[in-house]
This record gives sequence, structure tokens and C-alpha cells, in this order.
Amino acid sequence: MALVTVKDLSFTYPNSDKNALSAISLTIEKGEFITLMGATGSGKSTLLRLLKPELRQNGNISGEVLFNDRNIETLSPRNSAEKIGYVAQNPEEQVVTDKVWHELAFTLENLGTKREDIARRIAETAAYFGIADWIERDTATLSGGEKQLLNLAAVMTADPELLLLDEPTAQLDPIAAARFIEAVYRLNRETGVTVLLCEHRTEELFAISDRIVILDQGRIKYNDAPQEAAAQIDTDSRSAAFLPTAARIFRAVGGTGKIPLNVREGQRFVRRFGNEIKALENETLGTEQETVLSLKNICFRYERNGKDILRDLSLEVCGGEVFAVLGANGAGKSTMAAVIAGLRKPYSGTVKLFSKPLKAYKNGTLYQNNLSLLPQDTESVFIRETVGEELKGCEAIVDKLPYDLRPLYSRHPYDISGGERQLVALCKALSTDPRLIIMDEPSKGLDHYAKQLLRDIILKLKADGATVLLITHDTEFAALCADRCALFGQGQIAAVDATEGFMSGNRFYTTAASRITRPRYDGAYTADRAAKLIRLNGGAS
Repeated sequence: MALVTVKDLSFTYPNSDKNALSAISLTIEKGEFITLMGATGSGKSTLLRLLKPELRQNGNISGEVLFNDRNIETLSPRNSAEKIGYVAQNPEEQVVTDKVWHELAFTLENLGTKREDIARRIAETAAYFGIADWIERDTATLSGGEKQLLNLAAVMTADPELLLLDEPTAQLDPIAAARFIEAVYRLNRETGVTVLLCEHRTEELFAISDRIVILDQGRIKYNDAPQEAAAQIDTDSRSAAFLPTAARIFRAVGGTGKIPLNVREGQRFVRRFGNEIKALENETLGTEQETVLSLKNICFRYERNGKDILRDLSLEVCGGEVFAVLGANGAGKSTMAAVIAGLRKPYSGTVKLFSKPLKAYKNGTLYQNNLSLLPQDTESVFIRETVGEELKGCEAIVDKLPYDLRPLYSRHPYDISGGERQLVALCKALSTDPRLIIMDEPSKGLDHYAKQLLRDIILKLKADGATVLLITHDTEFAALCADRCALFGQGQIAAVDATEGFMSGNRFYTTAASRITRPRYDGAYTADRAAKLIRLNGGAS
């Protein structure tokens, strides 16, 4: 039985001559788990918001959306709040109270639920999600992963029929993201709540979904069960980037039979081949470069009597390299970036940039052709009414991008997709022609294809002599472009290694390709490297 029916739905944003959605028709059955994929700007978030009346954006709309056979626009605010739950990309966006218990109670209080029923639902929900021990904690003390799990729990207290999630793991580290997806999957299977989840994270989701829906330029391009969708997707199309790693390896080597969709199935496929050749030839990193960034014994805390966020932190980054720092939510990575950028002052230790102490850069000279920071919160860099105004003076940089931002010039920066905001903010960060650029979660909100474009931008910066420091949760992205990787934990660097050694040595902070191919092959930490080794060991099978 259909819970949601979308009929010939089209939508256009104000001041735009291009449809964000065009003739979308889609039926969502009760109890289904559907993953919605698509390129940056393909209309995924727009579609999700049109399924939640109070989140609908300004613009021209045609077509119809039915919820339980009723026009969704006729739902009262109360019915929408009860029946349609929504979890946003940014964990901070939905936390509205100071205590965990109050966050769980907030929706119920606004619905006028009886006090005794609120107490029962809070206790039951906290127990189900395993957050009962947090009940008295301040929400400000929670990590990003904990806040997102709390957001999900708070939405579920109202017992919705439809759960909409807009890239809910985009700002989570790999472990927190896997736990969140597991919680959503468990909800679907154990409570029957219908799930429509918009994500770029395909590794965990492709195989567990009932259906995969892929949007392309505002239209539905694929809509089928995972196996059928994987078989239909053209290997040479942009949509091929949405296939999980196991399927991409399978397709790259001309595999036959059932397409593997997860790590376990990928391992079985790889075992069909020999492993006489266990590794590719070593790739040299070139001659050793001078140190351009040095942190020595850095200690930092936000409050005088608070705990140290950075604890005796030491790090060296060489000129012309791409250096990635990975680690859990709340570990202190963004704080480190702020210290390097001179936005926070450590109470002990020294920071040197291009052999000069940071304090030697006076009158803004630090940001003049020396250093630039692309912050995690890209919205914080926008001060104009349109994208075109934001990018005034950045024309040369826009011209070099492998993604055309010009069609967005008339739009407000907040009205474009998360991935597009990343690219606009990156243009602004590059406008000072920095020798060192710090990118804090630059792949957030980007689909796999857009990540490849961002990788090309980063490698071009490197080729032009710039040094790039990546702060990221995205191990797959780090594997694509980093020369070296570091694991950040407990306020300091726990380990540093060349990317091959880092990905091969880690069990959790590594890539799906590495998990699929170890121990059969060494250093196959991307789908391309894995496919090369398989071809060397016997070709298609």
C-alpha cells in the first residue's frame, strides 16, 4: 500500500530559469527503505523538503504529492509533525534544548502530549537507542555522532510513519556514520517506519535498501532494487560513481554473475583470482621537501579550568604535499585548524609557517598569499545576497573549476545544494592565492563524482606548488588525493604514514577497497588499484 505518491512533480527556484525537479513520479510503499542518490545539485534535498510541508522552499511548483492518499498540502502542522519525521545533514541544526531529556520531550510537549505519556516515551526511546546514560547530559557536551543519534531519537518519539533523512552522516566520522545507518536500518526492520534516506554514502546503504532511486538533473534516472539498479547503471556514466566499491571493482574487471554490493560479497569475488602478484610497483613521492608547517607541543583549551582539547600536539607538513588528518568527531581536528590559521591561540607550544612563528605575521599578512582556511561551516563565509556577488573577483578561479558555478549566480548561497556551497566557499578561499590551504571537511555534501572533481582541483593546487592540509572524516576521499595521512585522537596525532601504509594498516579508518582486498593483495586501497591487481592476476571471472 502506498504511503507517498508523487505525481508529475516539478519545482523551480525563484530567479531561476531551470527546473530543480522535472516531472518526478514516485511511489513509496509503507515499510520501504529507499536510498535516494544523485549528483550535487541534482534535486535530492529539494525533493525531500517537498515531502515535509513546513520545509517547502519558495518557488514555483506543479504536480501533486499524496500522503496516505491525501494531498500533502492539506496536512495540518500537527499531523505533519507527528507523521513525517525529518533529520537534517548538520547535527547542530536540530538540537534546540540544553538537556538530552528535554530534546526527547520537545516535540511531544509541543504536540500537547500528556506528561505521563511523555515520560514513558522518553524512557522507552532512550532505552531503544542506547542513550539512557546520557539523559541528564547537556546537549552541548555531545559529539557530532551523539547529536545526530539524539536527533533521530527525538524525531522517533512522535512515532512517525515516514522518516526523511537528508545526508545525515555527512558530518560524521566513519564509525559514527556506520552506527547511525545501523540504527536507521534497525528502526525500519523492527518498527516498520518507512525510510527515504538521501545519501552519498553508498557502501553501507546500497545492499540494505529495498530500492535505489538516482536523480540526474532533477529527473529520476534509475528506480529499482539494488541488484537491478547496479546492473542497469552505465559504467561510463556519472551514475557509476554511486555504485559501492565492490560493484565498481566487479564492473571494472568485467566480472560475471551476481554483482557484489558490500565488503563481504566483494571479498568472495576477489577470491576467484590468483594472488601471485600481491602488490603494484611502489609509487615514489618524490624528493623530500622542506617543512612548511610545524606545530610543536601545542596545548589548547577553550576555558581556563576546562580540559585540554589539544594536548602536546606536534606535527610537520612538507611543502607541496597533500596531508590528510582523520579522526573521530570531537577529537580536536577543527580546533587544530583554527590554531594553525591564527583564529585560536594555544597557551603553550609554537606554530611555525614557512619557518616563521605565526605571531611574526602582522597586519593580516598571514592571509596574504600565505594561508587560507576553508571552514567546515561554509555558511560562515557568505555575506552577500547572491552567489554571483560572493564570487565577484574570483572569475579566474571559477574558470578553472571542472564544475560550472555560473548557473547559480542569481541564487542565494543558502538556496544551493551543500556540495555547491562547498565549491563556492572554496573559490573564495583560493582567491588570496595561498601557499598553504587548510580544508576542513571539503568533501562534505559532495557526491562521488564531485569528489573526483575536487580531487582534481587539489592535485592541480599541488602541481602548482601549493600545500594542502585536509581535515576530513572521509577515508575514501583521503585515499584519492593524500600523500600522507595522520590519525588524530585524544588531542594529538596518534599515527602518521604514507597513504598506502595508513590505509593498509588500519581496520576501521580505511577504505572499502582495502577491506575487500586484504590480505589477498597489498596496498589495494582504491577500486582502481584493486582492479589493476585483479587484471594482473587473471582478468575477468
